[in-house]
Amino acid sequence: MGKLLIKPAKSSIKRQLSRVRSVIKDHKQLSAGKLIAQLNPIIRGWANYHRHVVSKRTFAYIDHQIIKALWRWAKRRHPTKARKWIKAKYFQTTTTRNWVFSGTVEGKDGQVHHLGLVDAAKVPIQRHLKIQNRANPYDPQWELYFEQRLDVKTANDLKGKRDLLRLWKEQNGRCPVCEQKITKLTSWHSHHLKWKVYGGTDGAENRV
Repeated sequence: MGKLLIKPAKSSIKRQLSRVRSVIKDHKQLSAGKLIAQLNPIIRGWANYHRHVVSKRTFAYIDHQIIKALWRWAKRRHPTKARKWIKAKYFQTTTTRNWVFSGTVEGKDGQVHHLGLVDAAKVPIQRHLKIQNRANPYDPQWELYFEQRLDVKTANDLKGKRDLLRLWKEQNGRCPVCEQKITKLTSWHSHHLKWKVYGGTDGAENRV
């Protein structure tokens, strides 16, 4: 039996590239930093929307096409400069990435900030967890299973992350049961004070 693979639609890929190219074309006179500030939300938003499907190769393709468009943008700005000069001015190499389109912008504080173009391929793919067909939210033996599902959902949601951080601070960064410190290296799990099967809620006031 074959496996169903869901990928971003070709029409969506085409619209994304068309939008990015339009921004690049319409902002020929912007500095590299300001252009990056325009492009990053577009790239990041599209990648986050499609990170739940099979997108890794698509993300890499999108990144490649955007770099090609930015290379043309850079060459048009400096038609008499050599390719090596253009690359050195606009495209940096880091420890993990090559050809990082880079620039600077002045912040509200008057300080100069360095910006790099978002790499869609670096957005982590997050698969939707399929619910087990035997799971029953009204059966106490499945309570921990649904708590774990809630943890995954909470950790991937901005409001959920804030709730988790608030709980962590309220508990002084420690587990309320064993007093062990909760760090990036330790595992963690949020529990309901009053189980949902007995009428508890998912609110922060009912979780530790």
